[in-house]
Amino acid sequence: MVEDVGVKTPDEYDDYITYLKRRIRQLELQVRTLEADKERLERELSRLRMEMSRLRQPPAFAGTLIEVLDDDRAIVQNYNGPRFVVRIAPWIEREGLKPGARVALDQRTMAIVELLPTEKDPSVLGFEVIERPTVSYKDIGGLEKQIQELREAIELPLKHPELFDKIGIEPPKGVLLYGPPGCGKTLMAKALAHEVNATFIKVVGSELVRKFIGEGARLVHELFELAKEKAPTIIFIDEIDAIGGKRMDETTGGEREVNRTLMQLLAEMDGFDPSGNVKVIAATNRPDILDPALLRPGRFDRLIEVPLPDFRGRLEILKVHTRKMNVRDVNLTMIAEMTEGASGADLKAIATEAGMFAIRDRREYITQEDFMKAIDKVLGSEKRLAQQIAMHEVMYG
Repeated sequence: MVEDVGVKTPDEYDDYITYLKRRIRQLELQVRTLEADKERLERELSRLRMEMSRLRQPPAFAGTLIEVLDDDRAIVQNYNGPRFVVRIAPWIEREGLKPGARVALDQRTMAIVELLPTEKDPSVLGFEVIERPTVSYKDIGGLEKQIQELREAIELPLKHPELFDKIGIEPPKGVLLYGPPGCGKTLMAKALAHEVNATFIKVVGSELVRKFIGEGARLVHELFELAKEKAPTIIFIDEIDAIGGKRMDETTGGEREVNRTLMQLLAEMDGFDPSGNVKVIAATNRPDILDPALLRPGRFDRLIEVPLPDFRGRLEILKVHTRKMNVRDVNLTMIAEMTEGASGADLKAIATEAGMFAIRDRREYITQEDFMKAIDKVLGSEKRLAQQIAMHEVMYG
């Protein structure tokens, strides 16, 4: 139906033409918007069709790559079943095709159609992994000799491997730190990882002990695989005596499983390059009960004793822990003399308790009296505990 515009004056015709032009521009804009929406919806439809096509595909088998024969063929194994010579899909990156890799296999042809990520035990991923610790050598007091030995054994091969090549010797594979608890063994390992800009993986020996046969050994293997992926890496095994005790002839089932875990650890240490980017540091309070196989050359080549700090060491540790504290008229030399036999952890606890006494009194600074109370609380409680244990042994044997 044609709109009846009636008789119009020239001005009215001009206004009407202007209105029609504006209306045409609006309609053209709407057309462009609708065309853009159409293209977007067509792309979305195409994506959904591709997704539906993938979902309709039959599931693939998960297998293990045994050997790469050439650019087009490989030997694979589906779980613990037979081995097959199969084709490699052309889109698979050849760099990732290494023996032991997990692959997806087509159901009909068993061809390798996808590379799968390496399987990791949740326990391994739950270990303490620090990309680069913030602890430095400045945060450690009284262990200059031990730090120097540790740097020679671990830091020097990582930073200057050419020195060992020129001399013609292999650097140590591992270092064993031994001594009383609380003397800074873990702190030294973290500071070393910070210095060489390495990933720090800490695991307690008892975490590698598992209930079922073979689980502990598998855990050790995956721990070293994780370390290689994140290299350069420092693996720190605390309380290694939990799995590294001397092996006996007559053992129970649980002890045999611990021995399997220990043998896997020895095999992993024998299997990696001493000049590589993975180093192992272990710590123990009982070096006398360790299996001799752990301490032979080629495993833990360097043994470093971390003893209780002497007077000078205690003074240095106190200076480190009070560096950021607001102290007033505190004689650290006197405190170091009064804390003979205390470990580094004890001295840190004393500094913390002194600060707590100041907070209880609503003061913003710490005095000598606060430290005296802290010494009595920390070291006095340890003495009372030791007396109670001795009394219990006398009474009950």
